Amino acid sequence: MANEILWFLFILVDLTLAVFAFYLWRKNGAYAMIAMSTIICNIQVIKTVRLFGIVATLGNVVYASIFFNTDILSEIYGKDAARRGVWIGFYTLLASMLLMQLAIRFVPDVSDWAQPHLASIFNFFPRVVLASLSGYLLSQHHDVWAFHFWKEKTKGRYLWLRNNASTMVSQLIDSIVFCLIAFYGIFELKVFLQILLTTYLFKWIVAAIDTPFLYLARLMVRRC
Repeated sequence: MANEILWFLFILVDLTLAVFAFYLWRKNGAYAMIAMSTIICNIQVIKTVRLFGIVATLGNVVYASIFFNTDILSEIYGKDAARRGVWIGFYTLLASMLLMQLAIRFVPDVSDWAQPHLASIFNFFPRVVLASLSGYLLSQHHDVWAFHFWKEKTKGRYLWLRNNASTMVSQLIDSIVFCLIAFYGIFELKVFLQILLTTYLFKWIVAAIDTPFLYLARLMVRRC
């Protein structure tokens, strides 16, 4: 299967899982998806692939869905619930990094085969986490603020506008901060600029695609 087809399938699966978690557990489902996504996206982002002829990292889809979940929380439960989700994601990522740093320092048994693979991923993990946490806190707090700013300006109308206006600016902040800390100096400049471009562009596409899913989540609540 071509990477481009798999990428669009990945978006649909990820957003469907987020909506289904919200359907099953409401606010707790959104919190669970935020916690899971902060770990998964920071592992996936280490892998580079070629999409639409340019170099990109994985993790953009799953990371973008964090904004989707905080927007659900903002829309239905308010600013405080969304900010709680942001801090849940922060804590989950920090805890996972600390636990994996301890895990890879255990001396493996002669029967072990996983240590070199875990070490190659999680030795680089602290730099990724530092980049992710820096971008995450700045962008997510901006996203919550901007979402409610546009909600007040439009008097609660135009969900599609506040979803996209808040998320797309927030993701630009995140993409610049994350890529500079995580990847600058790791890749040659040409590849780095491609990764920076695709990191933002692909998150932007996910933000546009997730709008109908956000309406669906809101409709679930209204019908209950």
